[in-house]
Amino acid sequence: MSESFIIIIAVAVIFVFVMLIGIFRRYKRCPSDRILVVYGKVGSHTGTDVGRSAKCIHGGAAFIWPIIQDYSFLDLTPISIEVNLTNALSRQNIRVDVPSRFTVGISTEEGIMTNAAERLLGLSQQNIHDLAKDIIFGQLRLVVATMDIEEINNNRDKFLANVASNVEAELKKIGLKLINVNVTDIKDESGYIEALGKEAAAKAINDAIKSVAEKDRDGQIGQANALQDQRTHVAAANAKAVEGENLAKVKVAQSDASRIEKEAEAKRLSTAAEKVQSAKALEEAYAAEKEAEIARAQRDKSSQTADIVVPAEIDKQRVEIAAEAEAEMIRRKAKGEADAILYMKQAEAKGIYEVLTKQAQGLEQIVKAAGNDSKNAVLLLVADKLPELVKLQTEAIKNIKIDKVTVWDNGGNGPEEKTSTANFISGLYKSVPPLQEMFNMAGMELPSYLKGKSSEEIQQMAEDVKDENSDTDNK
Repeated sequence: MSESFIIIIAVAVIFVFVMLIGIFRRYKRCPSDRILVVYGKVGSHTGTDVGRSAKCIHGGAAFIWPIIQDYSFLDLTPISIEVNLTNALSRQNIRVDVPSRFTVGISTEEGIMTNAAERLLGLSQQNIHDLAKDIIFGQLRLVVATMDIEEINNNRDKFLANVASNVEAELKKIGLKLINVNVTDIKDESGYIEALGKEAAAKAINDAIKSVAEKDRDGQIGQANALQDQRTHVAAANAKAVEGENLAKVKVAQSDASRIEKEAEAKRLSTAAEKVQSAKALEEAYAAEKEAEIARAQRDKSSQTADIVVPAEIDKQRVEIAAEAEAEMIRRKAKGEADAILYMKQAEAKGIYEVLTKQAQGLEQIVKAAGNDSKNAVLLLVADKLPELVKLQTEAIKNIKIDKVTVWDNGGNGPEEKTSTANFISGLYKSVPPLQEMFNMAGMELPSYLKGKSSEEIQQMAEDVKDENSDTDNK
């Protein structure tokens, strides 16, 4: 009894374990790139007794009941389909070639997944590719037949929208979804599209040329306006400057008038004040009229200022520059004359310096010739100049004019006495200053050894000194 109970428990445990393993193995999870299709007895449509053919699950899991249910997967990998449509008739009966590429895939929308499960489950990717290609060919021809060449070529968005709308509607019937449409090029056998392209290119080029011309025109207009504004502002600035100068002159004149008024008599002051008040009354009366005329005269004033004031300023600057140039020439000429005078004075000073230098050298040689004895050197100089000194002494009375000399000479008293005429001539000669007095008058002093010596004795002493020096040189 106990063994049978143990066996039953063991069998029950094994059965439960097998059941659990079976349950776990029948619980299927759906990957993100696939659709889990559960078929068999999966229930009925909501609100009806019609049974469902399959149950589609994307991004979840489901328990697959054994015996009554089974499962399979649909691949969501996109499929690229190349469609080279040729000789398709447009609405104008022009045959065109529309090479294109479509990208499709199994849809994950509720209801369309069921269409995919019903029509594509069990088919390979190539079979799905061929089926979708046939559907796309037919719908692409249909879209081309409903549109003109101009619409297909110029309005690509509309063409692609029509293609996507028609193709996707048919693809949904078999559970597919249109992901992308790319039309590479559209051609026709008659060259109509190429002609349209050339026309569009020519139009674009002409538009570009026109745009460039318009931009150039705008640039030139802008430049002209800028130049006009520049001239206007410059003229206004010049006018303002002239106005400022005039106001300054007016202030100066008013200051002078005020000074004169203060110095004038009381009666003149009262008369001037009355005239000033009258002038102010007239000025206030003219102010209103002036403000009304300013706006109209401003433009003419700017133009006239630009035509008159600016050339006047240029002439003024030209005159100032010429005056500065003339002043510079005068300054340079004066500087040249001053330099010439300086050079002349420097030359004269240099000449005097050379003369004194040579004289000093000559005196040095005289001293050397006198045996470096200053007394003997003085004797040499005196001996050299002695004839001239004696000549000057003798000529002192040479030019004395005596109109008439009357001599009453009765002879001398004795045989050794001179006559009156002889005494007159001797006294006249003695009136000549002696040599020592001549030195004193010149501010010099005759050497002591020459004092009291006669001219003949001084001459003899100089010759003796020369002879001694010559004998020394010979030795």
